[in-house]
Amino acid sequence: MSDRFELYLTCPKGLEGLLADEARGLGLEDVREHTSAIRGEADMETAYRLCLWSRLGNRVLLVLKRFAMKNADDLYDGVNAVEWQDHLLADGSLAVEFSGHGSGIDNTHFGALKVKDAIVDKLRDKDGLRPSVDKLNPDMRVHLRLDRGEAILSLDLSGHSLHQRGYRLQQGAAPLKENLAAAVLIRSGWPRIAAEGGALADPMCGVGTFLVEAAMIAADIAPNLKRERWGFSAWLGHVPALWRKVHDEATQRAEAGLAKPPLWIRGYEADPRLIQPGRNNVERAGLSDWIKIYQGEVGTFEPRPDQNQKGLVISNPPYGERLGDEASLLYLYQNLGERLRQACLGWEAAVFTGAPELGKRMGVRSHKQYAFWNGALPCKLLLFKIQPDQFVTGVSGERRSVEAKEAESDRPVAVVNEPARLSEGAQMFANRLQKNLKQLGKWARREQIDCYRLYDADMPEYAVAIDLYQDWVHVQEYAAPRTIDPEKAQGRLLDVLAAIPQALGIDQQRIVLKRRQRQSGTRQYERQATEGRFQEVSEGGVKLLVNLTDYLDTGLFLDHRPMRMRIQREAAGKRFLNLFCYTATATVHAAKGGARETTSVDLSKTYLDWARRNLSLNGYSDRHRLEQGDVMAWLESCRESYDLIFIDPPTFSNSKRMEGVFDVQRDHVQLLDLALARLAPGGVLYFSNNFRKFQLDESVSARYAVEEISAQTVDPDFARNSKIHRAWRLQLR
Repeated sequence: MSDRFELYLTCPKGLEGLLADEARGLGLEDVREHTSAIRGEADMETAYRLCLWSRLGNRVLLVLKRFAMKNADDLYDGVNAVEWQDHLLADGSLAVEFSGHGSGIDNTHFGALKVKDAIVDKLRDKDGLRPSVDKLNPDMRVHLRLDRGEAILSLDLSGHSLHQRGYRLQQGAAPLKENLAAAVLIRSGWPRIAAEGGALADPMCGVGTFLVEAAMIAADIAPNLKRERWGFSAWLGHVPALWRKVHDEATQRAEAGLAKPPLWIRGYEADPRLIQPGRNNVERAGLSDWIKIYQGEVGTFEPRPDQNQKGLVISNPPYGERLGDEASLLYLYQNLGERLRQACLGWEAAVFTGAPELGKRMGVRSHKQYAFWNGALPCKLLLFKIQPDQFVTGVSGERRSVEAKEAESDRPVAVVNEPARLSEGAQMFANRLQKNLKQLGKWARREQIDCYRLYDADMPEYAVAIDLYQDWVHVQEYAAPRTIDPEKAQGRLLDVLAAIPQALGIDQQRIVLKRRQRQSGTRQYERQATEGRFQEVSEGGVKLLVNLTDYLDTGLFLDHRPMRMRIQREAAGKRFLNLFCYTATATVHAAKGGARETTSVDLSKTYLDWARRNLSLNGYSDRHRLEQGDVMAWLESCRESYDLIFIDPPTFSNSKRMEGVFDVQRDHVQLLDLALARLAPGGVLYFSNNFRKFQLDESVSARYAVEEISAQTVDPDFARNSKIHRAWRLQLR
């Protein structure tokens, strides 16, 4: 074989430039960049060094042959022509990876099979002995890349991907790959800071990936020094003496690095479940003298007590993929920014994020940004210098530095403990919330109501509904029209979330965000989370349970408050029927009003269990029946009579437990006929729904006494949205 080889090094998308610089430093020549890869030329010693020392690469591929191919036969012939006996024993094992398509190869599995056949046929001996396939730990891993009619056939010298250093056997929910973490550290200037004796802190360290990678860089430890099995271990072209030379050099450098006084490297993690796994990873990496991990929230992490010590704060905050994450993430970023300003003056900071718009809410100006990819997710690395002239506040919609404010006032400006200033839009929104709170708060206190709607898209550009549940805030974002720039809509939502704590004096941890979109079927009732946190609220002398986190709706429709109060006033001595009862809040009011007995019907066992808890909470259990079933089918089989009936059906339902599909516009006549057949003489049926385009069929008014009472069922907190629902009072003629 030749003394020089063509090498391909693969890497995560976006790291090509960094990998090219690293590879040149390790001896690769004539380096060229490709998408998610680089290539160049080197001798075998450099190839080994790249395997051992590359912090950024995934694989080191040694090119055996390039050849043109037009079809599958050309592929077979080109691979079969290689002298495979120089690379693998006849009784060895191999794995084949194939990428690309064209030249008659449209299926990578077929392409890999063709390559495998060509190798096996070449090596099959006269006794029929042939290599076997082992996809996990083969003696030789072959890679063929098809690129515009050219086949590039390579040996994988790495074995398992180089990002798998071996120390991280335990990981959190969304860990960064080790080579991506190393790339972020390099872009953040950590090698320079470490060489100067600087410190490093990660306030959201998870299982410690940044910490370990940073310590290995600082201590001059080859990232794969402890790897025992390589792609070249059983390769016949392997030169053990040359490998021992490269490995011994790396071992000596690591010993020298670890003999130095360790740098101050600390991690903090709020989740107690990740503390021990993080410490275990540090111990496996042999870096327990360098790295310490503590449990603590973002707002409590401390840089090194030595005020003269400076360094790098690095963090990969959560990106937010679950319902309502924007609220908690905004406050997380704000808290991180506040902590940087308070405790890390003179330090540098790096925030790696999939939500870069949140980085703008930290109160510190980013002086540099880099684009990265975390798998398929585009991300940004935001770099900060924690200096007063980089602190920013939102005043009159402008981003003004503390230095500029000092210049205007001719005296220092204290900002360290100052709450985040609001942008012009956020301040305008906060003013509206305070105005509404002043007006509605008086009414709510007078009526002894502790949960009500405070804001409902009063200003069109801030399309949210905000409900107060005692000292909790429930925020629902309406889906923005397609004509609105998503970034602008997201910015306005962040303004809303920034304004709420300051305007209402509410703790950030007591704000829950939901994103409300057009719902179909039963989606609005589906579980969104599993916190199981219920809280007790009161209205009209009854206690009710709400859950702000687990479902799109909370278990209490605030706009039906007047209807529930009406039912309470009229229920004395009556038999009450509540159809599509949901959590049976109207039933509790009927019981409070002295109903002789109640029956509540719903298809959902979950909500009937909730209904049972609501009744029990108020001391009602006897004479209050809960029925699980399809309302239409239940009515058809029912033979009892009721004096007071309430129906508030969904607009549309297609539950698997139903027979057919319910559509309120199409099916309301049949629903009302069935329900009114169960109404006792002199009884009253209340019917409501929130389908904006609903039209009551004329035949209903022709056969029954019908009065629309919508205006009488809207309280002051919904006066700005008078079409929130429509309601009718029906009686038999």
